[in-house]
Amino acid sequence: MPQHKQSLKTDVLVAGGGCAGLAAALAAARKGCDVILVERAPFAGGIVTAVGLPYLDGLVDPDSGAIVTRGIPVEILSRMGGCAPDAQRATDISPRLREEHSPAAVLIPSTEQFKRVADAMLTECGPRLRILYTGTVCDATVREGRIARVSVAAKTGLYPIEARSYIDATGDADLAWLAECAVEKSTPLMPMTLHFRIGNVHPHPSMKAQMQTVCEQAARSGELKAFYGPHFECHYAPDEIDVHAIRINGDASDAFDLSRAEIEGRRDSWLMFERWKKDVPGFEDAYFVTSGPFIGVRETRRLQGRYRLHEDDILGHTVFDDAVATGTWYMDVHPNSATPGDFQDYKPYWPGPYQIPYRSLLPIEVNNLLVAGRCHSATRQAAASSRVTATAMSMGQAAGHAAALAQSRRQDVGDLHGETVGNALAENGAGIYIPERRPAGTR
Repeated sequence: MPQHKQSLKTDVLVAGGGCAGLAAALAAARKGCDVILVERAPFAGGIVTAVGLPYLDGLVDPDSGAIVTRGIPVEILSRMGGCAPDAQRATDISPRLREEHSPAAVLIPSTEQFKRVADAMLTECGPRLRILYTGTVCDATVREGRIARVSVAAKTGLYPIEARSYIDATGDADLAWLAECAVEKSTPLMPMTLHFRIGNVHPHPSMKAQMQTVCEQAARSGELKAFYGPHFECHYAPDEIDVHAIRINGDASDAFDLSRAEIEGRRDSWLMFERWKKDVPGFEDAYFVTSGPFIGVRETRRLQGRYRLHEDDILGHTVFDDAVATGTWYMDVHPNSATPGDFQDYKPYWPGPYQIPYRSLLPIEVNNLLVAGRCHSATRQAAASSRVTATAMSMGQAAGHAAALAQSRRQDVGDLHGETVGNALAENGAGIYIPERRPAGTR
């Protein structure tokens, strides 16, 4: 395999162009950094575009109606026509996008439009932001507690890339793991879900119950190992349903296990479709439109960083002096077995806005690396809340700002105080949401 003789050099290397990585790359480039964004798919957006999950989860506090993840999440929604650029509350968002299934979520108007908007925002940064789609970080060289360079596998071979700061937004903590930072996995891992769409369907009041009955029959016969719901919405057309019901157990950080899960997800989606078409009124003339390019992954590796966000921090609303992002989603743990008719086997508890500290983005072992998104340092229960789309974007934006601060000060991101990062975010209309009343006590 050919290898470039000379390393590429940049200020910031962002691994992963999903919700966290997209925001990180934009934030760093807009503050004047040279950035290389590496993403395995041929487009940015992660779970929104590569999986087809059309929600900004965690954008709105259900109790107050306040938008708690400002900055890039609101900018993207605004550029898609979903709200004004200065939106502050749920009432500032287009009524058709306010999700019925969750008061903390907002419907993304189009996952395809999201791709186009992401491309536009990235390319507007000009030559300082280089985009490498269909690339993967595959190796890291660490010297004296810093990443010296990474290797990126791409169509034309291996690219050695040197940066001052590195941001791991892979979702699986791939770069942190390659750099031999401490990571953890829960046992068992939450299941994966393949989203799929069916067209020429005629929904009726009893259809969901009938779809569930068919899935339960398939589960009893052993043809379907697990499922949830099934849930569906008509996002794109009155006769087209977007289905989320697949439940595949496995470890997506293992290449062969991920490949198996992708195959099983497609098998199960077609099994459901064919059974519904045969046995459920309204599906007589239905056809299978598409499934997501990638299966959706909820949980793999998590960083064991300088601070581990705990569920007690979420439930107790701990105030951190180094807070850089705000979450508000419930602890969304999907069980590994079937849950007919629902997402979970428990009643969700909405915690209200809580803070995410800068230290939870910092590994202990490497001083020029940040980890943002669902693989940041958190317990399983806490990460089940902080992993969602809008919250991941906020962490990514914080990481990008931190990298820019480190560049301007000729420091490592690990030497910055989170309060400095938080202040910089606030000056740019992002950062933590501050409610009218703040709980006492800091950590």
